[in-house]
Amino acid sequence: MGRAFLIVLDSVGCGGAPDAAAFGDEGANTLAHIAAECAAGRADEGRSGLLCLPHLDGLGLGAAVKLASGAAMPGLNATPSGLWGAATEVSMGKDTPSGHWELAGVPVPWDWHYFPDVTPCFPSGITAEVCRLAGVEGILGNCHASGTVIIEKEGARHIETGWPICYTSADSVFQIAAHEDHFGLDRLLQLCSDLAPTLHAMKVGRVIARPFVGSVQEGFTRTGNRHDYAIAPPNPTLCDWVQGAGRQVNAVGKIGDIFSGRGIDQVCKGPDITLFEHLCGFAREAVDGSLTFANFVEFDSLYGHRRDVAGYARALEWFDASLPRFLDLLRPDDLVLVTADHGNDPTWRGTEHTREQVPVLGHGVGLRPIGAVGFADVGASVAAHLDVPAQGPGRSFL
Repeated sequence: MGRAFLIVLDSVGCGGAPDAAAFGDEGANTLAHIAAECAAGRADEGRSGLLCLPHLDGLGLGAAVKLASGAAMPGLNATPSGLWGAATEVSMGKDTPSGHWELAGVPVPWDWHYFPDVTPCFPSGITAEVCRLAGVEGILGNCHASGTVIIEKEGARHIETGWPICYTSADSVFQIAAHEDHFGLDRLLQLCSDLAPTLHAMKVGRVIARPFVGSVQEGFTRTGNRHDYAIAPPNPTLCDWVQGAGRQVNAVGKIGDIFSGRGIDQVCKGPDITLFEHLCGFAREAVDGSLTFANFVEFDSLYGHRRDVAGYARALEWFDASLPRFLDLLRPDDLVLVTADHGNDPTWRGTEHTREQVPVLGHGVGLRPIGAVGFADVGASVAAHLDVPAQGPGRSFL
């Protein structure tokens, strides 16, 4: 019995979403714009030349971008040899939970709650609840902000007052940053856990703990102890389908948080370079019939939101260069699908996600152009490969 590996390259969109204009994102194209900047010599920090992704392009990446948006990908002109196509989302969001849940077969049936881009942006009742739970007299931030920027801005006052730094973004999130030593990591995690049910009832997708370390003199740095307290999916997802059939589900990266631990047997976390080693470990050791579901977040968190084109290109090239080592560990009847959950065009205005289609690339079924598909079709296809009944609206493209 074959295994399945579903790999999400967080925010690696390919443009062309039919409803992009409704989100203010008409014309956004994460992959095509990165490739264009590389070709123009404007992304040469730590790398140089055309965007070099021979292994992903060999599967069909350049062809998938052209299918989705008609955009050229300078340097990516391979004739596809794998499964390739592009997927469109129907959930009315461009956020992490919406994308992942729909990839796992469950479109989001509600509108998320977003906090307005004003200061202060949180309702007074929410602010009071944070203060009550944390045992403090106030909060810092209370605005839309970049996490790294607001920590640098408010870190000193946070240490002085003990007040948590609370902020949000264009996504449906409530983020709390606090110093691991001065505030306490366990205290921060407990605060987020206790606050989450109140915000979930408002249809805020995630409460995110953002611990950091450092000092005013040396600067502040976020640590790898981030934890997302996500609202639970409204229906059973691919993870539940597979686990319910008595199979093993392995989560790599943020997957455990995104699915609130539901339908998951084993979780591995860490920076992307460590996550790739975990992925290779599952390729060596995961049992027959299992699902390994991985998210590589740094494309989004380190480069997309920070509008760092060269950094994004370096990350893509790192993953592509690493990919053969993973593929060489697979068994003959394994299926690998590589996709994304939304876009985050580093050439776009602002600092937030962009509404885009996403590439769908596959290894293990030979050449198979699948054309235009839905996000939910990805989950249905994984279920079909594992011979597990699918319960969502998706249809297998295998």
